[in-house]
Amino acid sequence: MLAVDLHSHSTASDGTLTPTELVARAHARGVRALALTDHDTVAGLAEAAAAAAELGVELVPGIELSTQCQGRSMHIVGLGVDPAASALRELIDELATIREARAERMAASLAKAGIAGALEGAARLAGGGVPTRTHFARYLVEQGVAADVGAVFKRYLVRNRPGYVRTDWPELERVVGVLRASGAVPVMAHPHAHRWTGAWSRRLLEAFLAAGGLGVEVACGTSTPQSLQAWAGYARRYGLLASCGSDFHSPGGFIELGRLPPLPEDLPPVWRLLPVRAEA
Repeated sequence: MLAVDLHSHSTASDGTLTPTELVARAHARGVRALALTDHDTVAGLAEAAAAAAELGVELVPGIELSTQCQGRSMHIVGLGVDPAASALRELIDELATIREARAERMAASLAKAGIAGALEGAARLAGGGVPTRTHFARYLVEQGVAADVGAVFKRYLVRNRPGYVRTDWPELERVVGVLRASGAVPVMAHPHAHRWTGAWSRRLLEAFLAAGGLGVEVACGTSTPQSLQAWAGYARRYGLLASCGSDFHSPGGFIELGRLPPLPEDLPPVWRLLPVRAEA
């Protein structure tokens, strides 16, 4: 059986690998169907597609969009997206503006905590793109504030900690609608990572379905046997397609490409709606 990874990132968003390097790494680890789903951008897709064609990897063009629903922030992955779709391009531009303002506020918050130069440092690590929380985290590691990115997110950049700022993302209904209009399959990304209660999980799943959502990540980079079982149950209950994605951003600190746990065999996989021949 061939490995499928429908949620991975390159330097177009948070990582340390170029799209070409990401595809090569996936290929070397036995991944035969890969989606590049950078945060709020499709800038790396053309390069990734060229590398995938050369190596014989099936590349699914994707994106991971920031959104909110009922006051809760969440991420939606769009698989099989048309990167030239006008509504998508407009939303990407809007999200870039939101991210730029957020980065300035994050840096100001860190400065108050005695950590200077965060905006410039995160921008450098972003390589010309808009800095994300991971770029800020990597800068803090550079400065010796924490040992690694995981340690940063325990002390900084999260609610009630220095560097955290509340952000008003576009509403779920709009984001899912834009993805559907651009030909993509909307998938709820890494839901168990939010540690929602059962009631909140059901509430957000119902809102996602009402908006036109089609799939949910059952197997993720941080899945446990318990979370995989729980979200497989939600997929069955709500008739959602099952997806799997590592959420790989960079070597170290993330599950390695090609090492996802398998999906339960009774769940219909999301790649039935995608031009992917490989079976996980």
